[in-house]
Amino acid sequence: MTTTLSERVSQSAFDGSMLRVVLLMDLHEGTQQQFFEAYEQLRHDIASVPGHISDQLCQSFEDPSQWLITSEWESAPQYLAWVNSEHHAEQVKPLGACARNMRPLKFTVLRETGRGYDQAARPTTARLQTTPRLGAGIVRHALTFTVKPGSEKEVAAILSSYASPAARVDAHTRLCRTSLFMHGNRVVRTVEVQGDLVTALRHVSEQPEVRAVEEAINPYLEQDRNLNDPESARMFFMRAALPAVHHIAATEEDPADVQRHALFYPAKPGCGAALAKFLARQDEAAAHRPKSPVRSSSIFQRDDIVVRLIDVHGPLDAQPDITFGVSGPRKAAVLARLTAASGGRVHLAHHTMNLITDRRAPAQS
Repeated sequence: MTTTLSERVSQSAFDGSMLRVVLLMDLHEGTQQQFFEAYEQLRHDIASVPGHISDQLCQSFEDPSQWLITSEWESAPQYLAWVNSEHHAEQVKPLGACARNMRPLKFTVLRETGRGYDQAARPTTARLQTTPRLGAGIVRHALTFTVKPGSEKEVAAILSSYASPAARVDAHTRLCRTSLFMHGNRVVRTVEVQGDLVTALRHVSEQPEVRAVEEAINPYLEQDRNLNDPESARMFFMRAALPAVHHIAATEEDPADVQRHALFYPAKPGCGAALAKFLARQDEAAAHRPKSPVRSSSIFQRDDIVVRLIDVHGPLDAQPDITFGVSGPRKAAVLARLTAASGGRVHLAHHTMNLITDRRAPAQS
């Protein structure tokens, strides 16, 4: 049976709907006033960020150490551009210093009811999500960082030799798949989690086998970090975060010969979001093709770093225009304009990342 777009899992940050961000925090004892004063210093600066609509700071009346910040944004890309910026990392340092735990949650707005919503006060570009998205209960995330040039072989050997942690995190959270790639001296690690992403990432970071690998690659990193210093570790992983901005996949079971690949698209300065959106539209269009070799595609983007993770049926280069995301007239020229391609030309081989390891959790019994 032909799989149509409506039968596919499709999750995207590019549908233009408003975003509600919820940040749950548990503060260190005695830092409530310090946290409040830091927020007072920052809130007017944050209000001037393009796409920001409103903020609310809330404190639990049951437990004074529990705080909540909710913010509303015109769209997800505008929020992601801010939250992934170096300016944001510096802005929130005073808040992070007060927090024992921080858990961000991101939701697009489907419906509103009540008298408290002043539509006239909102930008005309802010709109509700039209229909619920279809999902498969999987959360995707990636980390990226660079290692010192010349150390690539040593780093690849270290990253490919670790023992996988247990897949089951708790009763509700499970690690499903971890894939690790390199392109030159850039490392990209993608994870798929069933359940709570933050819980899973914290669990993985605490495992001795994973901690040993992280310590082993420390001398090779271009950006120094100290995993024994919570603030140093938090800032490193904040800067390394590579959020998933788009995902589309067929809902029926994959054929046996499906292979995972990753493509690295370095964008021209300031073109990262436009490039990610272009690739997302290409993947949506390819989903209408009944013989498309791409079974699923996940696009990760931070600033001008764009990575496309694809599961492909058959050889990667059998239909290179579709697997590369340039199917159709003049699409290759558009991609060349958005990327830092040498000589203005783009080639599948130049963007294909080297697979270091791809590990699936055992099937649940």
